[in-house]
Amino acid sequence: MELTLECQTRPAGSKANALRRAGLIPAVLYGHKGAESVSLTVPAKKAELLVRDASVNNTLIQVNVPELPWKGKALLREVHSHPWRGYVYHLSFFSVGSQDSLDVDVPIHLVGEAAGVKNSGGSIDQGLTELHVRCAPDLIPEVIEIDVTDLDVGDSLHVHELSLPEGVVALGEPDRVVVTVLLPSSAVAAEAAAEEAAAAAASTSGA
Repeated sequence: MELTLECQTRPAGSKANALRRAGLIPAVLYGHKGAESVSLTVPAKKAELLVRDASVNNTLIQVNVPELPWKGKALLREVHSHPWRGYVYHLSFFSVGSQDSLDVDVPIHLVGEAAGVKNSGGSIDQGLTELHVRCAPDLIPEVIEIDVTDLDVGDSLHVHELSLPEGVVALGEPDRVVVTVLLPSSAVAAEAAAEEAAAAAASTSGA
């Protein structure tokens, strides 16, 4: 998914709270010109819509700054919200135009019903809800779908076992567990009871 956002340069000497009272959200753009950054403002309503529709460190945004002039693709890197009122307080963007590859976070969605859930009453335990990956800017997946249909009770799927889109490489420990099918709660309880009984029997026998 790619979104479009038009920003204005932030007036020199302007105070952040005064901008917010005027309906403008302070923002900053990095990477558009080497190590330089530029301070921007975004209309509050557009900022709220952007945060609603975009994912941090995942969604490409076409950012236009007519006053510079500059336009290009950027990632939404950070969103700061008011600690108790919840509205957007500050935005950070990172230009990706000159980047061969990016490290981004991609949500993980499970699809299908696991055999261990359907046939044995097990339950799904999802260890990872997003995956940190490296890929070219134009190859960023919106989501990584994992089919759990063939997983039985006790089965696990690890990061290194995932089938990722071409050009997308998982970062971090390859042995991390993405999803596991757990025993049914009744089976866990029965197993625990059997262990307690065995322990009690051994204690009585020893006495």
